[in-house]
Amino acid sequence: MSTLDTLDRATRPVAEAVADLGAIREQWGDLLAAIERPPAAEWPPRECRGFLDQLAAAGRDEDDEEQGAPRLGRMPLTLREHPAPLNLDALDAALDVERALFDLADNLAAAVQRPVRRTVVIRTDPPRRDVVEDQADRDDPRRWHLPTVRDVGPASAASAGSRGYGLHWAAVWIEGRVIGEDTGGPDALFGLLPPRLLDEAAATARTARAAVERALQRDGRTVRLDDPCPWCRGQLTGRTRPGGEPYVTCSNGEHCGAPVILDGGRRTWRGADLVGLWVAMDAAKKRAAVNGAARTP
Repeated sequence: MSTLDTLDRATRPVAEAVADLGAIREQWGDLLAAIERPPAAEWPPRECRGFLDQLAAAGRDEDDEEQGAPRLGRMPLTLREHPAPLNLDALDAALDVERALFDLADNLAAAVQRPVRRTVVIRTDPPRRDVVEDQADRDDPRRWHLPTVRDVGPASAASAGSRGYGLHWAAVWIEGRVIGEDTGGPDALFGLLPPRLLDEAAATARTARAAVERALQRDGRTVRLDDPCPWCRGQLTGRTRPGGEPYVTCSNGEHCGAPVILDGGRRTWRGADLVGLWVAMDAAKKRAAVNGAARTP
């Protein structure tokens, strides 16, 4: 039984939302990288974190040469130009997730964020009463600032507000509201989320996480690989789990000589071992091609 299964009805939405928001943050970089690469038909998916790490290491020299080039960094996708994305499904998923979390943060701020403190200042020349905002309270970094124009497309937004800090900050800020940070005392910056908004936050985070994992092919797929095991010629099967890294198993169990652990009676490749499997499979295909060419009269 998982930890979530033991939670009561009031606590469960909090735990689920926190877990889903964390998973979104952890996989967001993978999704942004996937936008710039064509969809991969093979398995394991190229968007897997292990392969991205390998690609990052291989491209480090090129990055060092381009240190002077401008970087988009955390700029929201809705404010960026996408002249020729290579993976439209990944881009659509990222845009949908970003909008959903930004809109959720807007709604939560409107409901539970304390207005900026104001004081009345008496002027004498000419006599008048001015209402002045507390600048420190207004600029408190814990606040969520709404965009000045609702449509935050690149041509119409006067200011993106807190959206300008990107999805990662939005997810962190929403998590703070879900767990009730900064809610103590009569002058607290935030109030507690009512059950309706807590359920809305949990549902939005759950849907967003599913969209991210579906775009990254991490939504629970099982695929029989075309290439056999490089060590024993057994059938390789690739699996993905929601929220988890993909893994591959060999059908020959302990009779397979691959240098990986036995899990459930099968040789299993996970994490960094997947890169080794991919390299071995590639080498086996090259050997087969060379041998085939040698037999050709």
